[in-house]
Amino acid sequence: MIQLTGIEKSYTTGATSLKVLKGVDLNIKEGELVSIMGSSGSGKSTLLNILGILDNYDSGDYRIDTQQIKGLSETEAARFRGQFIGFVFQSFNLISFKNAMENVALPLYYKGVKKKERNRRALHYLEKVGLKEWAHHLPSELSGGQKQRVAIARALITEPRLILADEPTGALDSKTSQEVMDLLKEINKEGKTIVVVTHERDIAEQTDRTIMLKDGMVLND
Repeated sequence: MIQLTGIEKSYTTGATSLKVLKGVDLNIKEGELVSIMGSSGSGKSTLLNILGILDNYDSGDYRIDTQQIKGLSETEAARFRGQFIGFVFQSFNLISFKNAMENVALPLYYKGVKKKERNRRALHYLEKVGLKEWAHHLPSELSGGQKQRVAIARALITEPRLILADEPTGALDSKTSQEVMDLLKEINKEGKTIVVVTHERDIAEQTDRTIMLKDGMVLND
């Protein structure tokens, strides 16, 4: 499903160029639950941004199914992202003045889905993550774990085939982290491919595979 071959990426600031990824080769099959680990500066966030088509790469080959990602226009990339990928972030990225249902429904607003239908679907996904009765609560009225569940429901509402989760348990205590991980495993059992970036070994141990990055290269897989 995901194929990366020889992916390289550098960032230039002023006269200095920093090579962050140095030839990453990676295959992820449909339906896998994969974690990416590595110390700070190993390139895991850069790799996740490339997987999510949020950042370009300098050289190499990245394909989702048979679709070559390099060379997509901004519009094509946005459309492909919207159809194919759901994102979950450490900081939840919820809109403070919108309630849980409105936050979950937001991706459908951008797809032009009518309000009644997007709210119906948002309630369905809130129920799926165990938060239907919190639909009309603002983010400020939710706990960290509840916010992350809302964020997961929002990632699921477009029915993507791939979920990218960047440190999804990073801002949570260990009990809540486990609840979020159990939810991701449940979603994975339904056939979704999930890639989790984490620095927590106990989270990585619950995935099918752990890819270790070091100095911009795959150390082991």
